[in-house]
Amino acid sequence: MTSRTRYFVIASLLVLTVGLGTGLVAYYVGVPGTFLVDRDGPAELQYVPRDTAIVAYAEVREIMTSDVHQKFRHAVPLRGDAQAQFQDQTGINIESDIDRVVASLQPLADGTTAGLVIARGRFDEVRIEALMREHGAHVEEYNGKRVIVNNEVPQQAGDTMALTFLEPGLVAVGSGRAVRAAIELQKGGENVTSNPELMNLMRSLDRGNAWAIGRIDALRTNGRLPPQIANQLPAITWFSVSSRIDSDISGTLRADARDDEAANNLRDVVRGFLALAKIQAGNRPELQTLVQSLQLSGTGKSVALSFSIPGAVLDSFGATRESAEKPPAH
Repeated sequence: MTSRTRYFVIASLLVLTVGLGTGLVAYYVGVPGTFLVDRDGPAELQYVPRDTAIVAYAEVREIMTSDVHQKFRHAVPLRGDAQAQFQDQTGINIESDIDRVVASLQPLADGTTAGLVIARGRFDEVRIEALMREHGAHVEEYNGKRVIVNNEVPQQAGDTMALTFLEPGLVAVGSGRAVRAAIELQKGGENVTSNPELMNLMRSLDRGNAWAIGRIDALRTNGRLPPQIANQLPAITWFSVSSRIDSDISGTLRADARDDEAANNLRDVVRGFLALAKIQAGNRPELQTLVQSLQLSGTGKSVALSFSIPGAVLDSFGATRESAEKPPAH
């Protein structure tokens, strides 16, 4: 993990990967109770700018204590270096200190982006500030808030990593521009809840303890996707994913295309992927269960892929890993 990504990337990827429950990248994070996306969404959305390109939410504590999380750790052991490094330099223990997280990515007029993670939980503000000072940070005042800035951890050109406590138990960390914008939004202004497209999509999400919504076109326009990936994507405008992680993993991935033709092309791509996956599953029951849970649906410009993975599948993966790691008998 490089110094450039030490803070924001660790925290934000945790939200996205545990939230999606699909192992897209290495997991790390994971409020008690069932979360149903209501009309306004989580209260932390008030700190997210109206024109954000991606917003994600995860009930960290509920996910981290779930059966699936424990089984996943057993099936796919991962090094905790990045998580330990994040705790060492900020004093925040992702697994025990955080209840829920909202992460966002906002495209800026200069072609860059501002990333922000807002976490609610239990934080020792004095300790966090002291640790960050030890690692080169300094404190600035902005609109009545103490902003801890670390110039040694650059985010993008002309920006640095920053952290502030918006209120007791609520920390904002990420791009300095995004953190200062969150402070401004606390006093009023248009936040993401006034973005009708994004909010309507959020309201359509099913019950879950994690979700993410994003504008692919904004990321493509601002060069945030590698050309080799962006050029292969159909004309997708919005994507969303919602999932529930407890004893099993279930959820739905949805993509909204620019037009019906683009949606049909995407369906063809997904059908090809599903056919290949069935072949690759072969005679492995755990893979067959995983593939069979994938269901393609959607009409018009919308394409959806639902999944439901029993926790027993992860047990099978864990058993397979242990069998492969056993030394050969002599």
